[in-house]
Amino acid sequence: MQVVSISSLKGGVGKTSVTTGLASAALAAGIPTLVVDLDPHADATTALGVQPGSQLDIGRMLKSPRKARLQDNVAGSSWVSNGSSDGTLDVAVGSAFTGIYDRPDLGRRDLRRLSAVLAGTTNYELVLVDCPPSLNGLTRMAWSASDRVVLVAEPGLFSVAGTERTMRAIQLFRQEFAPHLAPAGIVANRVRTGSAEHTFRLAEMESMFGELLLTPHIPEQANWQQIQGAAHSVHHWPGDSAKNSAKLFDALLQSLLAGQPSLRDRRQR
Repeated sequence: MQVVSISSLKGGVGKTSVTTGLASAALAAGIPTLVVDLDPHADATTALGVQPGSQLDIGRMLKSPRKARLQDNVAGSSWVSNGSSDGTLDVAVGSAFTGIYDRPDLGRRDLRRLSAVLAGTTNYELVLVDCPPSLNGLTRMAWSASDRVVLVAEPGLFSVAGTERTMRAIQLFRQEFAPHLAPAGIVANRVRTGSAEHTFRLAEMESMFGELLLTPHIPEQANWQQIQGAAHSVHHWPGDSAKNSAKLFDALLQSLLAGQPSLRDRRQR
C-alpha cells in the first residue's frame, strides 16, 4: 500500500481538485484506492459524492486511532455506486473535527495518529491524503504516515515561493520524524497556456525543481467546479474538455507511480 499526501502551503491552488483527479484516474485504472480527507473543510468528501452517515469521520478515528476500525468506517464514493465503475474508491470522511489537531505544537506521539489508523488495512493499493493548506499538525501527521508527498502549485510568484518553502520543510521533517518520506513531485495546476506570466513561472519551476516537476501540467478548466459540484468523476463527465482532462490525469498518475512497480503494472494491465 502506497500512501501519498497531496499538499500545498498556499490555499486556492486546486489541491483537492488534483486529489480527486488522481482518484478518478486510479478508479479508471482499477487500482483499489482510499482517499483520506484530512482537510477540515471536507471538500474532497463532497466532491467524491459521500454523504456522512453513521460511520466515524477521520477526525474521530484520529481521536482513538488504535481502537478505530478503519474498514468499518470508510464510505464508498458515489462514483462507484452510480455505475461509473465496479472498482474500489473509498473515503475516510472529512469533518471540522479534525481541526483540533491542526496545531503547530503536536508531539511525536500525536504525529503517529494517522499511521495508527491506517495500520493493518490491506484493502487498498493506493491511499491519497488530501491535506489542509498549512504546515500545522494535520499536514505533518499526513507526512508522518506517507511514503511520498505530491506538491500542488500554480505557476505564480507566491505559489512557486511557497513550493520552495514546502520542499525545505519536507527535508527538515524527514531528518527529524520520517526518514522514509520523499517528495513524489510537483504538479503545476491551473496553467493558462496563453499567459506570459505562467510561461515564465513554469520555466522558473523547471529550473528550480528539475525532474520533480511532474508532467503533464494541468490546465485551467472552466467546468471543473461544475464537475465537482455534481460529485462526478472527470472520467465520466461528457464533453471533450473533460475527456482531455481525464487523459492528463491518467498520464499524471502514471508519472506519479512510475517508481512503484506493483501499481504501475496494474495501471498498464
